[in-house]
Amino acid sequence: MVLALLAAVQVVRTAVVARYAATSPTLAARIWPSHPSVELWLGLTEIGSAMNKRQPVPPTVVERIMDAAKKAPLAPQPFLVRGVQAQIAGDEKLAERAFQAARLRDGRSVPARYFLAEHYFRAGDASAGLREIAILARRVPTGVASLAPYVAAFAKDPRQRVRLKALFRSDPQLEDAALQTLAGDPKNADLILSLADLGRFRDRAPPWSVPLLSGLVRDGQYGKAHDVWLRVARIRPAPGTLIFDPAFVDERTPPPFNWDLTSSTIGLAERQSGGRLHVLFYGQEDGPLARQLLLLPPGAYRLSMQVSGDAARAKSLVWSLTCANSNATLMRSPLDAAAAAKGWPFAVPPNCLAQKLELLGVAPDLPEQVDLTIGRLRLTREAGNG
Repeated sequence: MVLALLAAVQVVRTAVVARYAATSPTLAARIWPSHPSVELWLGLTEIGSAMNKRQPVPPTVVERIMDAAKKAPLAPQPFLVRGVQAQIAGDEKLAERAFQAARLRDGRSVPARYFLAEHYFRAGDASAGLREIAILARRVPTGVASLAPYVAAFAKDPRQRVRLKALFRSDPQLEDAALQTLAGDPKNADLILSLADLGRFRDRAPPWSVPLLSGLVRDGQYGKAHDVWLRVARIRPAPGTLIFDPAFVDERTPPPFNWDLTSSTIGLAERQSGGRLHVLFYGQEDGPLARQLLLLPPGAYRLSMQVSGDAARAKSLVWSLTCANSNATLMRSPLDAAAAAKGWPFAVPPNCLAQKLELLGVAPDLPEQVDLTIGRLRLTREAGNG
């Protein structure tokens, strides 16, 4: 019984050390402080802390690691320490051999591959560095997310585009994560398009397209945003198109130059068969139900449509058109006049580079729900405007 109990305790200790030595060495040390894995990882943790504080590594830490190496001659950690020491001393060749030795002893060692990747990049061997990064991305639980900024920074080197594209084709998740990082800066638009495999996204928009397009619009680069949108959407609108998808049938093409429809506490706007837009406004709070960014040249225009359903309460819904770059109002008209009017005229001035067309819900004093359908939407240019 005593032997069985001791064996059970040993199994638990081994399991705890195996689980926590690398991720939480201080916890593992409470269970088995003399275990070589615990000593090695505690030593590496202390080395990392000292380097972050730009302090010398205590000799006792190195001694502990070397002592643990005698107990576990195949462990990679002592070679990692030796490699870091060599790097600090400026001996990159010795550092490389040490890191390779660490990887040889444990092919699944994340630190070994990380240090090797960093060494290869510093030495200008991008191919070898990217190879290590690709392996890391698959083996670390959060590898793709944590390595994406590293790869994104490296992507700005034009000499490495071919290698990066090859890496991305072998690991689409890493591609998406790295390009998502790059998409945070609109200046990277051309770089992203040169690296992206748009053929993977025939039925949906790439995940990086939303922040990239939003950034370009926010910076007032409307023409550039439209060019990127066309590339991402893989479409060619007919010449002279003033408004995209007036029949509300294209669910695949992303905003902002296609409809951005709301489903929120404000209400619901959804495409309906027959080229119509079903709108349900709850009447509790103001906000947009449908919107689209337009690029209309200066001139006179008319917006018209057919409204069916709860037309008597349609005054709570308003079509609004503003200049995107100045927020100047070009048109603001309640929807309840749609049946009686032939549409709403408006003019785009020369300094209005892009226009925000929005269907807004405006909550009345006494909240009431509005349920209607919009069809036969048309935006036309008035005669005499070329």
